[in-house]
Amino acid sequence: MEVMTDSLSISFAESENQQMIAQMVRDFGSREIKPFMMEWDESQEFPIDMFKKMGSLGLMGVLVPEQYGGAGFGYLEYVTAIAELSKIDGSIGLSMAAHNSLCTNHILQFGTEEQKQKYLPKLATAEWIGAWGLTEPNTGSDAGNMRTVAVRDGDHYVINGAKNFITHGKSGNVAVVIVRTGEVGDSRGMTAFVIEKGTPGFSAGKKENKLGMRASETAELIFSDCRIHKSQMLGQEGEGFIQAMKVLDGGRISIAALSLGIAQGAFEAALQYSKERHQFNKPISTFQGIAFKLADMATKVEAAKLLTYRAADMKNKGLNVNKESAMAKLYASEIAVEIANEGVQIFGGYGYTKDFPAEKYYRDAKLCTIGEGTSEIQKLVISRAILK
Repeated sequence: MEVMTDSLSISFAESENQQMIAQMVRDFGSREIKPFMMEWDESQEFPIDMFKKMGSLGLMGVLVPEQYGGAGFGYLEYVTAIAELSKIDGSIGLSMAAHNSLCTNHILQFGTEEQKQKYLPKLATAEWIGAWGLTEPNTGSDAGNMRTVAVRDGDHYVINGAKNFITHGKSGNVAVVIVRTGEVGDSRGMTAFVIEKGTPGFSAGKKENKLGMRASETAELIFSDCRIHKSQMLGQEGEGFIQAMKVLDGGRISIAALSLGIAQGAFEAALQYSKERHQFNKPISTFQGIAFKLADMATKVEAAKLLTYRAADMKNKGLNVNKESAMAKLYASEIAVEIANEGVQIFGGYGYTKDFPAEKYYRDAKLCTIGEGTSEIQKLVISRAILK
């Protein structure tokens, strides 16, 4: 099936590559993730060794060209990989997405050839884990008011401040951080730097104790007179915020895929349970109250899938996806929360226990409406685009 929209042609048949990746992720997940995921969830362990295994499969450098050690795939394959991972465990999907979309992709898009040669092979194979820092304790969506400052000192910059809610803030080997080099509120007053772990003055702070996504590490990054050579700058001084917005356009597609995977996982678990659970001598799926819930869930999953793959297809074609990625992220994240909630309801009392999968989807889903721009920020992006 193929649909034309705004001179954009989208085919809904999964490619051979997508089918291959989906099967590979399912096989890997059943072997390397499913048996341990509740243990990781309880202890908040970030399973680095498992991510290194994912690196050997090409899942940590999906979008990175083969010349830099990556898989060399496009956004359709990337979305497929994240969604399949997130059907199993959202926190693994989240970490894979943050590593690929934010840190690695920022270097791929804006790094010099020398920077790409230096960092991408290590990141694409997960020899190194990547982090990306924009958010600060007092500035989330209001990035223009960031307080982490880099002051020029000859061929170096001296950075002071802190970033928080950073995926892989503690375990990351390298971080791309956006800091202020100009005036507060100036969109051209921010600059991106690549900073390696072990750099004097650069350290990790508090690790967050979270509701969900507990196997995906979230921590502070702290800068105390951290000296960075100008060669670690990505692009030119003052381009950091503009770069970050472009990176987030792709990042929103990955959060849409993450949301889609969680929604699919929650729906499939509820569907299966509704066929097995008997009340009044018949499966609860035969009761209209449950059957209609399942119908709504299935429809919303399909709608989220179409929005997500449309955005991915446009991104592959090099088109502007500012509005479409925000729409996909907004809708997919909101329905993930809704479907996970209904999943718990269908499981009944068992849905509230950790012996069944429903409660984890429920806890994991909520982050999707917050991370990489809240639902309210997505509506701001969409409304600005349609009111231009």
